[in-house]
Amino acid sequence: MDARLVLVAAPILLAAAWAVFHIGRAAVGQLQLMIKRARA
Repeated sequence: MDARLVLVAAPILLAAAWAVFHIGRAAVGQLQLMIKRARA
């Protein structure tokens, strides 16, 4: 694999992974809150 491809793709993949991680955490929190409210 060409090193230039890695240099271009790495920050993009890192940013995408960071976004998915934080959005996923928020989604799990919302889901837990909805489950908690549904039980009450």
